[in-house]
Amino acid sequence: MSISEKDASQLLQDRPPIPPPVPAYLSKTGSALTVDKTLYNTIQGAPRVLTEEFTIPIRSGQAWKADAGSIIRISTPAGSQVGDLNIWNAYNPRERFWASRTRQLHSTHLTTHDRLWSTLPYMRPLLTILHDSLSWYGRDEHGGRVHDLLGTRCDPYINSILAGGGASYDFHCHSNLTRAVLPHGLDERDVHDVINLFQVTGLDGQGRYFMNPCPATAGDAIEFLAETDVLMALSTCPGGGLSLWGFGAESEKEMVKCCRPLKVEVFRLEDPSLLVRGGRKPAEVAPYKGVHGMIVPRGEEVRES
Repeated sequence: MSISEKDASQLLQDRPPIPPPVPAYLSKTGSALTVDKTLYNTIQGAPRVLTEEFTIPIRSGQAWKADAGSIIRISTPAGSQVGDLNIWNAYNPRERFWASRTRQLHSTHLTTHDRLWSTLPYMRPLLTILHDSLSWYGRDEHGGRVHDLLGTRCDPYINSILAGGGASYDFHCHSNLTRAVLPHGLDERDVHDVINLFQVTGLDGQGRYFMNPCPATAGDAIEFLAETDVLMALSTCPGGGLSLWGFGAESEKEMVKCCRPLKVEVFRLEDPSLLVRGGRKPAEVAPYKGVHGMIVPRGEEVRES
């Protein structure tokens, strides 16, 4: 039975006070959620050697591999631009970035010392954020924060629904990522929920997803430490810096005005032994060894006559 707005208001007034919430997942000393900030800050500031660099043009995508212990720097060389990032284990694409669990373990938006976790049954950090030049942004007046895990990539399927008339556009982030991973033996089914780098998002008073313009300027960057060998793919979002966001052909033409490239640099530490000397341990899969309560017979049951 539905209730009137007046009754609903009274129920809210009569509801017992709710104490401040406690995060459901809190790190404990020694757990994989706890990052040795001193060590990771030392790693971030240590001498490094550039091993690969490239710039991804607007409305495009590229994939690359990085060895465990590498530092990956993604930057905005020309200013405001959002990037949609996918991550896999370099040798096992079934292990890939798990956006929703990462969101639960850390926050709806990530920053320095947060980790990007992989899917079950592996459940381990793939990357750890070493540096975030936009950490100053915090929470804006609308509740928006940067480096988004609330949403996911733009795609041609939802565009065809919202733009109407069966609109077709082939350079959404989902399509860019699909083309980027093809040379690595993957396809559209391997593309997964992203972290939207440099993107400001939040939920309004009714719980609806919103996007604010990207605050990045020329030279802003986020850096990651690869905790295992990874394959990464990045799309330069066709929405650019999201100051002109919309759906349909006219919006696509307008948004290109705020589209800019993204730069990727991969480094190795000049002294790789720093990782071991500092006490960093390789990322290990979760230690659960059960079979989910299932007992599977080895073969046909033999009964004595």
